[in-house]
Amino acid sequence: MIAYEGGRVNGNPLYHWIVLAVSTALLLPVPVPVPVPVGILAGWTPPWLRKRQAGLRLRAYGILCIYTLMLVNGIPRIADASFETVTVCMIVGLGCTVAAAVLVLLSARKDSGARTTGPAEPREG
Repeated sequence: MIAYEGGRVNGNPLYHWIVLAVSTALLLPVPVPVPVPVGILAGWTPPWLRKRQAGLRLRAYGILCIYTLMLVNGIPRIADASFETVTVCMIVGLGCTVAAAVLVLLSARKDSGARTTGPAEPREG
């Protein structure tokens, strides 16, 4: 077994707590009435995304997959889990990364095929 700081395989848990705190602050913003991905899934649309609503739910699920990646990779290391457990969690995290990439690409494709939801211009005729 490989041992790092003080015989611990996963390093200092403080670093993992910092990454979890930063990812929570960036991916689930507190200043809005509800966290953005959760709010989007509940039907609320942030002002900066109102013109691109076609793939909004897919984008929210992608953000939640990225946040899940942070949790799956960080919590076993904080708990000083075994090497095998950390490896399995890293593989699950890789699956979360792939799922997030697919969801974001699908949302971009859905947005490109949809019309914007801005005010309609009057037709002349």
